[in-house]
Amino acid sequence: MEFLDYIKVIILGIVEGITEWLPISSTGHMILVESWLNAENTMRPEFIEMFRVVIQLGAILAVVVLYWKKIFPFRIQKGEPITIKKRTMNLWFKILLACIPAMVIGIPFDDKIDAIFFNELTVAITLIGYGVLFIILENYNKNKEPQITKLAQIDYKTAGIIGVFQVLALIPGTSRSGATIVGGMLIGVSRTVVSEFTFFLAIPVMFGASLLKVLKLGFDFQSGELALLVVGMGVAFIVSVFAIKFLMGYIKKHDFKAFGWYRIALGIIVLLYYFFK
Repeated sequence: MEFLDYIKVIILGIVEGITEWLPISSTGHMILVESWLNAENTMRPEFIEMFRVVIQLGAILAVVVLYWKKIFPFRIQKGEPITIKKRTMNLWFKILLACIPAMVIGIPFDDKIDAIFFNELTVAITLIGYGVLFIILENYNKNKEPQITKLAQIDYKTAGIIGVFQVLALIPGTSRSGATIVGGMLIGVSRTVVSEFTFFLAIPVMFGASLLKVLKLGFDFQSGELALLVVGMGVAFIVSVFAIKFLMGYIKKHDFKAFGWYRIALGIIVLLYYFFK
């Protein structure tokens, strides 16, 4: 592996760490940045396809570290037996329920979705479409109070509906966090609560998606590829810690309109690139 490849994966790690949590589409940005970096000139296409997904494990680790007390379902105290935190375990059951729709659609159709939709035109259309939807939704909810303002108030029905919206994120440019946040807000979940639920939902989804990609590659790493993957994941983890803290602080005082306008502007740039490259 060339030194330039490490520079490329560091850049991709930074992009992943920022865009995985902001509702602006991590996969869409990764496709665009990979094209800009000419990654396929020095890396195998099979490795790049796997890297694009598995690098997300670094970002997911940031959620585990930052929210460990909220998501660890066992209470361990010195000299006492291990007990289950019922509220946390109940949260995990809701998270797993919300994962089912994406599993049912994503696993059997993974290759077809990649073949049809992984391109600049799809990214541009979804960036613009969901950007407009964010602005419309925020205007619609401007004077409305959310019905669900605590994580514990999310019931199984609400979790299932959010999970259905997550299916939309199988299309590049949609944004997994964007799709679930839009879905949650449409049914009365506050921005902060649906954002947290989205973070937790990413843990099993991304672990599962990464495992599928690694199995597809067959653990067939060529010289230096594993090191590139580890570097990319490490960068994604560090950047994700700051991105998550930024987003949770931002949405306590602001709405998602700024992300909507960003998506529209970026989508227009991508369209121009697509038609005039």
